[in-house]
Amino acid sequence: MTDHGTLEAQFEAHRAHLNAVAYRILGSQGEADDAVQEAWLRLSRAGAEGVDNLGGWLTTVVARVCLDLLRSRTSRREEPLPETERRQPGRLADDGGCARVPGPLALANVAAGGAAAGD
Repeated sequence: MTDHGTLEAQFEAHRAHLNAVAYRILGSQGEADDAVQEAWLRLSRAGAEGVDNLGGWLTTVVARVCLDLLRSRTSRREEPLPETERRQPGRLADDGGCARVPGPLALANVAAGGAAAGD
């Protein structure tokens, strides 16, 4: 698995999943793309020797990069968008009975050591 072309092909096979994970955590497509690109850079530098589950390894790297980005948001004291301009994360449908899933703010709270919403 040391061939760069093979490594790139394997990464591309996981890209859609990695992008979905990053977007789910960050709530921004631009930042999600940055996190996935950082995962590629780390993989290309480190190589995949000794990695038994490349998809799992890449998902872990993307999640950690996303958590770092969330932490840097806090340290830079970024202000969230006003409620009227913000999309509602986790909304699966427009009807009142849709399921809710944790959004970026809930995940940031968990990353900071807090409890998840609803726990």
